[in-house]
Amino acid sequence: MIDQPTPIPTLTPENPPPENRLSPLSRALAFILVLALLSLLGWGLVRAEQGQVSSGLAPDFTLTNFEGETIRLSDLRGKVVIINFWASWCTTCREEAAYLERTWRKYQNEDVFFIGVDYVDTKEKALEYIAEYDITYFNGPDVGTRIAQAYNIQGVPETFFVSKSGELSGLHIGPMYPPSLDEVIDELLAEPY
Repeated sequence: MIDQPTPIPTLTPENPPPENRLSPLSRALAFILVLALLSLLGWGLVRAEQGQVSSGLAPDFTLTNFEGETIRLSDLRGKVVIINFWASWCTTCREEAAYLERTWRKYQNEDVFFIGVDYVDTKEKALEYIAEYDITYFNGPDVGTRIAQAYNIQGVPETFFVSKSGELSGLHIGPMYPPSLDEVIDELLAEPY
C-alpha cells in the first residue's frame, strides 16, 4: 500500500492556527537582545564617524616594550614624539621600516622619541620583524588594542606626531617615505616649548 500524504488542515474561524506565544520572559530577553545589538551598532557608527584623533592633547598611554621596560607618553613632554602603529603581517609597514629606523638614529640625540606600537600581532613575529629591520627605537605590543582604540586608528601603518607640549600635530596614514618624516620632525623641533 502506498502512503498518502497527510492533508494540511484548512484554517477557518472554527479551526484557528495553534497559538505560538512567547512567554513574558522570552519577550523581555528578545527585546533586551535587540536593544543591545542596536546599541552596539550605534556605538560602532559613532566611532567610525569620529575618525582618527589628529589634534588636541595626545591620548595618554603606557606601553611596555618587548624587554619589559615601560614608558608613559605624558612623561615625554618636552620631546617631539613619533608614534607609529605597525604589524609584522603588514606589507606596507615593511616599506617604511628602514626609513623610520634611519630617521630615529638621525634624531635620537635630540629631543625626539620614537614609539612603535605593535598592533594585533604575535610576539614571535613582531620580534622577527624588529630584528629583520634592526629597529632600535622603543617598541611594544598594544595589548588589548587599547592604544589603537584611543587613537581610533583605521589600519596600519599609521604615524602620529606629538609636539613637545603633548599636543597632536597631525598624522600620516600609510607608509612614510623620505623626506616627509624628517620635515615634520624639523618643524616640531623648531617650535618653542
